Amino acid sequence: MAFECQKSTEVSKSLAICIEKSNSNTEHLEISESPLDCYPKKGILSSLSSKQLSCNDFLLNCRRSITDLPPALISEILSCLDPQELGIVSCVSRVLNSLATENCVWKEVYSERWGLPIVLSPLGAGVSNEKSWKELFVEREYRSKIFLSRYSIDTLHGHTEAVRTVSLLASAKIIFTSGYDMIVRMWDMEDGLYIASSRPLGCTIRAVAADTKLLVAGGTDGFIQGWRAVEGLKHLFDLKGSEVPNTEFRIWEHEGPITSLALDPTRIYSGSWDMTVRIWDRSSLECIKILRHGDWVWSLVPHDTTVASTSGSDVYVWDTNSGTLLTVIHSAHVGNTYSLARSHTGDFIFTGGEDGAMHMFEITGPKPEANVFKVATWMPHSGPVYSLAFEFPWLVSASSDGRLSLVDVRKLLRTNRCSLRKNVSRVTDMDRNNVEPPQRMLHGFGPNLFSVDVGADRIVCGGEEGVVRIWNFSKALERERTARAMRGIRLENRMRRRRLQIEMSSKGGRTDQCSVAAKKNPMHVDKSGVWRNKHGMSGKLKA
Repeated sequence: MAFECQKSTEVSKSLAICIEKSNSNTEHLEISESPLDCYPKKGILSSLSSKQLSCNDFLLNCRRSITDLPPALISEILSCLDPQELGIVSCVSRVLNSLATENCVWKEVYSERWGLPIVLSPLGAGVSNEKSWKELFVEREYRSKIFLSRYSIDTLHGHTEAVRTVSLLASAKIIFTSGYDMIVRMWDMEDGLYIASSRPLGCTIRAVAADTKLLVAGGTDGFIQGWRAVEGLKHLFDLKGSEVPNTEFRIWEHEGPITSLALDPTRIYSGSWDMTVRIWDRSSLECIKILRHGDWVWSLVPHDTTVASTSGSDVYVWDTNSGTLLTVIHSAHVGNTYSLARSHTGDFIFTGGEDGAMHMFEITGPKPEANVFKVATWMPHSGPVYSLAFEFPWLVSASSDGRLSLVDVRKLLRTNRCSLRKNVSRVTDMDRNNVEPPQRMLHGFGPNLFSVDVGADRIVCGGEEGVVRIWNFSKALERERTARAMRGIRLENRMRRRRLQIEMSSKGGRTDQCSVAAKKNPMHVDKSGVWRNKHGMSGKLKA
């Protein structure tokens, strides 16, 4: 935003003359121009006429600061900064600190990375709901770094055949799994104990999705099995249907196996090998949109009013309100594009394919003219990538080679939020040419890992072995907190010792310090020139 004063050209010339005369020890500058309202504050000269004006006063009156702007305008400017830049600005002055710590700014920053939490305090039990959004952001950002720390593994046994899908509901601390044994099982995330299981559904279950109000599972027979949450039930869902009637339903319309499911607050999304993505109304359970593809649909991820889907080797982005196709990424992989993930802003899409590669794409521009750019490519696997999961900043992949890869995309997503609103590409050529390899690989498992999910300091994976594994990083957070507290104590002690040294030096100087040290450790010398302390020579010297 530009601010213009009247007669700006003349003022610039006058200012230049003022500086030049100031350097030559000239005391006054005469300006004969029309009135100029340059600093309209009470007690400050607001007009310049043909009067004598001190050069220093002229420079002082025309000097401005960002704090002179209205607070609403400053807040709008600060909303374009990154979190690190906001932290730097908050150290400049009390006014900027107050504006840079406003909840609305940090709420937007938090939601761009992780989305809005279901409850205000997503940090677990015992955390106060009165925390500001800045405190929540700092805590969540701190927790996002623990996946490079130590972990423990919990192995969940119960499935009799391969596990095709896993889903982690972090807000309720529940894990849902299913596979070839046709049963949906529910597990406690904290201790890994079995909670409940459904009756056999009659076919392989390849997809499961859940939130705090609805659980859906998709079968190879083309149906969607659903359970509504029961109010007051500890684990939300009555999978057996024995406690509360009429909480279970089944809907049909797909003509092929269902391979992917997703939920948002008002809709259900399902993808199938019948080459369609169907959008359902959650309340009426009626199909309201059908998105037709040219090949089998493998995966889908909705965001706001769009949904991204993979069909064959291509990636599609659709408008869910009108059902129109916004853009297509042709031949994203060599072979089928099996897996898909998306950032919380919806601008970045991650794909995994039959060729073992993982790609990152950026969507820019307005909806009718959306453009797609490839940002990065990773090749961490020797087999097809069957599943992807994303939680800022970690992209987690599961492959047929029996390994998991963890990629930190923080640097690729570290952007100016102002450019985000202008819908321009925010990834530089340097970023594309300097893509870091995966920061961590998890090994030691059987072949064919079919599904992975991430959340709440945990990574959950299932595969051909028929077991579910949970990598628990929460204890690493506790250890890091302890180490952090110890470092703080050591730093405090070091500063205390430093203050005492400064006080001693300021009182008596170095001479007094030396005299004090001499009194504490008196030394004596005999006629032979041998120095001894007050206790005499040591035993070693006597020997």
